[in-house]
Amino acid sequence: MRRTLWIMMAILALGPILAATPAAAGMGRYEVYGVEGEEMVKLRAGPGIGYIAILGLPKGTVLRVHSCQQTGGTRWCSVSLDMASRIKGHVSWAYIRKL
Repeated sequence: MRRTLWIMMAILALGPILAATPAAAGMGRYEVYGVEGEEMVKLRAGPGIGYIAILGLPKGTVLRVHSCQQTGGTRWCSVSLDMASRIKGHVSWAYIRKL
């Protein structure tokens, strides 16, 4: 019982610190927008149009944005799918918005 109490106290005390580490940090949840009908935003292998398109993301797809960088005249964000976090790539900042 005493050990369980100590573990719970440690989790409560360290939780905010662990959540703030770079591995856990990110920019949050965003959704794909700015496309109409059956158009899709390309999830690319890297930050630029010179990288292959991994898949198309329809309007409303929820993403986790991890970081963004400027490449040429476009801001590209490193993302993963919210419901399938192993699928990762880059999308143009122009086609996502904060949830």
